[in-house]
Order: sequence, then structure tokens, then C-alpha cells
Amino acid sequence: MPDDIHFYEPANGHGLPHDPFNAIVGPRPIGWISSQDNEGRLNLAPYSFFNAFNYIPPIIGFSSVGRKDSLNNIEQTGEFVWNLATRPLAEQMNQSCAAVSPEVNEFELAGLTPVASKVIAVPRVGESPVSFECKVTQIIQLQRADKELVPSWLVLGEVVAVHIAKWLLKDGVYDTAAAEPILRGGGPADYFQLGPQALFKMYRPGANKP
Repeated sequence: MPDDIHFYEPANGHGLPHDPFNAIVGPRPIGWISSQDNEGRLNLAPYSFFNAFNYIPPIIGFSSVGRKDSLNNIEQTGEFVWNLATRPLAEQMNQSCAAVSPEVNEFELAGLTPVASKVIAVPRVGESPVSFECKVTQIIQLQRADKELVPSWLVLGEVVAVHIAKWLLKDGVYDTAAAEPILRGGGPADYFQLGPQALFKMYRPGANKP
């Protein structure tokens, strides 16, 4: 093994001050998930394991590492909303990840406004410029290679309604950088902000260029 390569097998530990896995797979979009239980109690929480997985129908998903309130609520109602976490909302997003009891309303805790959705019962974050209303398609408990179950659940949902602030649509095209999305990095506190300076264009081979 070359001296310039750090090698490890995760089952035996990484041998570093902080697990590099999250930093390598990143920066990652944030799953800022609003949900409610059968009694209508609201929950809002960010998840760093989040992404989009399909075009038609649009399907997104996040992983709950451990059984969290969001997972419990979504199992009860079959609905959730993804809200875009942006740089202006970073502090409120961080507040919403506080470890509090299910009775605590993170919208109130973070000073955010729950706004009624159009298709589902779960409200969205009024301050967020983009929200996806979702209906659950699958909840999958993850497992190791040897089939042993681990206490993490992948929640997948079909996007049934989309809210986009009109100022983010430039000639009908969504401006990703203008929304100032924040992304989770590695380490205990690393985040990144996406801006126009990070943009570069690269067309697929054979694609018609404008």
C-alpha cells in the first residue's frame, strides 16, 4: 500500500480525528423536512443524508439515522415537505435540529412560519423559496452486507406539488445559485454556500449546444 494513501476498513475504524465519510461524499444537499403526527403536532428537522433519485415521477429521499420524530410522523401520515435551506435561513435551519421532545414545535423554536400546503396536510416553511410537497412511496430499513439490520431508515417520497419563488425563475429557467442553497460538508460544523462563481458548463457528448 503506497505511503501517500490512507487506507482503512470502516468496520475496524478510520484512525482519524473525525470520520471522513461525510466529508468525502459532499457537500451534500440538506433535507429540511417538515412533518406532523396524527394529532397535528408539527416537526421540522434537517437531514444531511438527502438527495433526488428520479425524474418521472420526481422522487426524493432522506435517511433517518436512528428513529427520529420525522420518521415517526411520516409513518403515521404518509406525507412530508422538503424545504430548501438557504444561506439567509442557515441559523433557523440549525435551530431546528435541536434535540427536543416531540411536543416542541421547531417552527416556533426557529422563528419560522408554517404555511399550508396545496395538496397534502403537512405545512411548508413560509420563508423558504422552494418547497416540495411529498407523499411517501417507500420506507426502507437499511442493512449491512450480511443482511443484519441497522437502526437507519431511508424515506422515499413522490413530489406531488412544487412551490418556487418567482424571482428564482430567470426566463423560465430555475437559477440554482441565486437561491443561495447551503450544503453540508464534513466535520462537526462544516457547511458550504453555493454561488455563481462555482458555475461551469459541460455538455454531454453528442448533445446539441445552444
